[in-house]
Amino acid sequence: MKKLISTTCIAACGSALLISASISTANAAGWPTGDVRLVVPYAPGGTTDVLSRRVADLLKDALDTNVIVENRPGAGSTVGTGRLARGGRDADHTLLMASPGHTIGAAIYPDLAYDPVEDFVFIQNVIDIPNVMVVPASSPYNTVVEFIEAAQDQNMAFSHSGVGSSIHMSGELFKTLTGSDMTAVPFAGSGAALPALLGGDVDVSFENMPTVYSHIRSGDLRALAVTSAERSPYLPDVPTLSEIGEYNLDQFVTTAWFGLIAHNSFPEEGFEAMQAALDEVMEREEFLDFAEQLGAQPGQIEGEAFKQFVIDDLERWQEVAEQAGISQ
Repeated sequence: MKKLISTTCIAACGSALLISASISTANAAGWPTGDVRLVVPYAPGGTTDVLSRRVADLLKDALDTNVIVENRPGAGSTVGTGRLARGGRDADHTLLMASPGHTIGAAIYPDLAYDPVEDFVFIQNVIDIPNVMVVPASSPYNTVVEFIEAAQDQNMAFSHSGVGSSIHMSGELFKTLTGSDMTAVPFAGSGAALPALLGGDVDVSFENMPTVYSHIRSGDLRALAVTSAERSPYLPDVPTLSEIGEYNLDQFVTTAWFGLIAHNSFPEEGFEAMQAALDEVMEREEFLDFAEQLGAQPGQIEGEAFKQFVIDDLERWQEVAEQAGISQ
């Protein structure tokens, strides 16, 4: 596999200098004054959890303090997020690894006790992972257009990892934009959904890159498109949906994004120290190698730009949920 950004990786001595600088900055700002907690609003073992633990390990050096990961799963990430939204005495040292569940959850759970935008501060996007539109190797469809033309005349089944997942909502968005006749088939996670896709029991899926990449490489699955704005360096010959140029797909840009947020009472000195620490962490070779393993690109937005990204993402999924009649 090609290195994504090998030229940006820093040498060991440079890393040491950057770490020292970030520690100095944090101490000068007076934050942190104790352990930092990183909340994962999902069960252990998934992408959000694995990413959070890797980032926490790297932040320990950058912040010169313990970063303790806590899993608080439930209701599509809204349980852990809701607890953060209530604030409390530890809010000034608590972070949460947000993902599309943050905006999708708000779109499909109409009675949330918190505001997904105003109750939080948005520190920095950490990574973006595209979904991939994949069909079984036995599928007769070799292009997105071939698939759409068939799906407009006959019912297709698409698998997903659970109601409200980015995989599910990507399928619903595709269905809405193209006018395809598609039935959502839910599974208890991507691990359970994958055998049905490989075996041809469903026609298509919009799976996360890490789940299907090896199967695309082996030829067991055929990638028709990626859902990101630009082609993936891991699948450079696979077009984006937005470049198809037909069936309103120029509007189709979604990724599984992951970024750190905090309660809106989070101190300004903590906000600045965290951004400085993340900037250092995200340039380290260990982080870049990890992102490569996930088929991910390092995040590039922070602060107000990250907040606006979340607002836009929320509006998109609210529209999709309304059109698809999805509500919990």
